Amino acid sequence: MTLADLAEASGLPARTIRFYISRGLLHGPVKGGRAAAYSGEHLARLELIHRLQSQGRTLSEIAGLLDGSEAPPSAAPAAAWWQYALADDVVVCVKAGASPWRTRELRAAIDEFSARVKSAANVRHTEEEKR
Repeated sequence: MTLADLAEASGLPARTIRFYISRGLLHGPVKGGRAAAYSGEHLARLELIHRLQSQGRTLSEIAGLLDGSEAPPSAAPAAAWWQYALADDVVVCVKAGASPWRTRELRAAIDEFSARVKSAANVRHTEEEKR
């Protein structure tokens, strides 16, 4: 398949696929040049990379896993945690060291949850004042 076909099948932009090749996460085409060709193995590898990223792994970690130089951890190592106090009785703990995109996702979820907690507290406070 062509790079355009691989991009469409994987749902990734061609630019990302080229980046993965340059980082060594993905092998180059089986046939080079203007008529570069990619195989089903390329697509399977892209799907594996996507699954590992969805688990919160960085590209560096994924590269180590794919080339066999880094074995997946058998037990969770000790880790630093960030704590976000949302209210007097609510604290959210998040493992530090997540990738930047994952950190943004978590921060957005925490902000949304925080708004809900504050809204519920305001409603409860208003109801108590009415009594």
